Amino acid sequence: MLPRTIRTTGQLLAALALTFGAASVSAGLFDDDEARKAILDLRARVDAVRTESDAKIAQEARRLSEDNAQLRKGMLDLQNQIETLRAELAKLRGQDEQLQRDVAELQRRQKDMAQGVDERLRQFEPSKVVVDGVEFVADPAERRDFEAALATFRRGAFPAAQTAFFDFLKRYPQSGYAPTALFWLGNAQYANRDYRDAIANFRALLARAPDHFRAPEALLSVANCQIELKDAKAARRTLEDLLKAHPKSEAAQAAKERLSHLK
Repeated sequence: MLPRTIRTTGQLLAALALTFGAASVSAGLFDDDEARKAILDLRARVDAVRTESDAKIAQEARRLSEDNAQLRKGMLDLQNQIETLRAELAKLRGQDEQLQRDVAELQRRQKDMAQGVDERLRQFEPSKVVVDGVEFVADPAERRDFEAALATFRRGAFPAAQTAFFDFLKRYPQSGYAPTALFWLGNAQYANRDYRDAIANFRALLARAPDHFRAPEALLSVANCQIELKDAKAARRTLEDLLKAHPKSEAAQAAKERLSHLK
């Protein structure tokens, strides 16, 4: 749609054209000077209208150009704002991802710490153990002391092992390890040629747990101690008791061999 100024100018030119045409038709009514004057006046009016129209068009063009420049500036500012918001959004997303990683790492550390605390607590809590087929509950310190004494025996340090098992039984008299500790204490004493004390501890094992896994070996060890003490009669009686109580054990086979050599 044309601007209002342009429409008005067109209407004015049309009107002037009609007036000019009418003036031409009636030219005969005027003399040459009057016609020439009317034409010059008409031209002047047309030029004035055209000049005014051109000025208005130029003014409107400048205004449109300024509006367009302002619009471009506004769009550029808006684009800059959008880019700034995008950058801030990307930054926030990065911070959110980092925060999620930090939270995950914190949760992992917390879980590790909780597991570490549980493990440390379990080190001080009683736990079930199975020794020589017998299941019982033992404190961590109790288990540690028994295993240390047994390790000492296995490396051949029999005097130290004898002391370690003796101290263990004194410290934990009601321990589930006690029957086995008596067996190894007797073996340490046998290795140290303390035969009488060895016999006493093997018999203490048999009195405390006659059906213990180590009972057949304890009887055989008693007989061996008696043989070392040159008490063949007592040794024969002990070996016969072993065959009677545990005829199918490996210790019974060894007892038969011992009996065949006893006078």
